[in-house]
Amino acid sequence: GLFAAVDRTETFDLGPADVWSVIHSSAFDFSVWEIWGALAHGARCLVIPTETVRQPWLLRDVLAGEGVTVLSATPELFRQLAEAAGPGRAPTDLRFVVFGGDALQRVHVERWADAWGLDTPALVNMYGITEATVHVTHHRIDATDMEADPKLPVGRALPGWRALVLDEHLMPVPTGVPGELYIGGAGVARGYGGRPALTAERFVADPYAADGSRLYRTG
Repeated sequence: GLFAAVDRTETFDLGPADVWSVIHSSAFDFSVWEIWGALAHGARCLVIPTETVRQPWLLRDVLAGEGVTVLSATPELFRQLAEAAGPGRAPTDLRFVVFGGDALQRVHVERWADAWGLDTPALVNMYGITEATVHVTHHRIDATDMEADPKLPVGRALPGWRALVLDEHLMPVPTGVPGELYIGGAGVARGYGGRPALTAERFVADPYAADGSRLYRTG
């Protein structure tokens, strides 16, 4: 699962010159992406204290002063950061802002988009779950998203992953028809330790793979 998480960084143009913020607790799966994504590219991890993260104006100054290029943030944290980053105070070295941990909505990014646009940094919404070692899908926010549904898309599966919307018979549903999201790929966990019944319920045989792999039912 860890190697699958690191491989996902190849979707972006990342390298040893980048500086990644590490602002989440190691108990939060988002930190796997922050730490190992950086180390896999020889980049620098900047561990930011919790008390700084909780004060958006201080976080703004640290990001700018340390030249952070990759910021991972929950939607609400970014909304607060956008409010703190007034004229001339935005962290100008940022190249990517990666969202996770909660559903991203237009209200979370519109202040930033109005002030600085959507080109640099790239605002990337990513969806993932602990059972899949963090990120599974990605979508770069663009101008059309700011005019559509208030809830922003989670996008398509990252390389090496599959995101399938299936019915109760594990058959694909047509576009626009509600279904349940199933996740497949190398990073899917083996199950829940000491909980065989729950493992059997949530991790099911993949009917579209001949290698014995499983899908995770996200619910």
